[in-house]
Amino acid sequence: MPSTPRPLRKLGFLTIGLFDAADPARGHESTLEIIELGERLGFDSAWVRHRHLQYGISSPVAVLAAASQRTRRIELGTAVIPLGWENPLRLAEDLATVDLLSGGRLNPGVSVGPPMHYDHIKQALHPDTADAEDFSYERVRRLLDFVRGKPASDFSGVEGFEVFSDVVQPHSPGLGRRLWYGGASLGSARWAGEHGMNFLTSSVVKAEDPHGEPDFAAIQLGLIREFRAHHPDGEAARVSQGLVVIPTDSASPAQRAKYEAYAAERLPRTASPQGPGRLLFAPDLVGTSEQIAERLQAHAAFREVDEVAFALPFTFEHEDYVQILTDMATNLAPALGRRPAS
Repeated sequence: MPSTPRPLRKLGFLTIGLFDAADPARGHESTLEIIELGERLGFDSAWVRHRHLQYGISSPVAVLAAASQRTRRIELGTAVIPLGWENPLRLAEDLATVDLLSGGRLNPGVSVGPPMHYDHIKQALHPDTADAEDFSYERVRRLLDFVRGKPASDFSGVEGFEVFSDVVQPHSPGLGRRLWYGGASLGSARWAGEHGMNFLTSSVVKAEDPHGEPDFAAIQLGLIREFRAHHPDGEAARVSQGLVVIPTDSASPAQRAKYEAYAAERLPRTASPQGPGRLLFAPDLVGTSEQIAERLQAHAAFREVDEVAFALPFTFEHEDYVQILTDMATNLAPALGRRPAS
């Protein structure tokens, strides 16, 4: 296993894309402007998070289709699409379409499990099959097969004037190698590795050992090593880490106070595993780029990744995100040994 930190190779960011219910168009436009800014600043990737029945992006594939036409270089990802809301065949069609529109820049991240508040929405989401739906890894496997070109139908050929394919169309070569699984458990990390996916690990992990020390960095490191131990590419398998990072180099005094209050309010949940799922949260990293770089370089899991998608806080204003992203690109990235992409 690596004994020295991996050089930071890819710098990305993640946004939830919040909007005002009274003016949702402006919120979506703000997200697109942030992605455009990310490309100008030299970020390698921009990721959007999926939110259903909330005031955040509910259709990330549509948003990224728009972003693909307003950018040229930056990779576009989802972190993550919960597949319990999706039909894998239809999603495969949408993902391939957007990947082609973007010139092969799409990085779809997915996860499985029952949809949040399923008992309240199952009759609207799956009215005829609510109790029979399979929310296991099988749902991911189906998506992988369709994206990678395995047959979706036992019929192909010409019928009248129409031509039919037995595999999902359009097919986008290479997309199958850019599928990510967002996981917080050892089982998820292992499954993603065994199926040749890439692995997204965020600021939330599962403290699965009830007798173990709830050390976030150590648990996350274990996920990364479990994933790579079961991936065909071994140590070269792609992992992206997504901690909440808020540099304050160019922040105003009011912004710094807001950022520190935000992190302080969320800090208690990091002290011990939360809920029946024993979810363990990482502290938000707030400070100068030099201070954040020092903390990251001492983070056991960060030392074994060479890609990051730093998460933007949920509830800040557009100008706050501009300041944070600018400081990430111009101050934090160099402090971590990475030069902006050309």
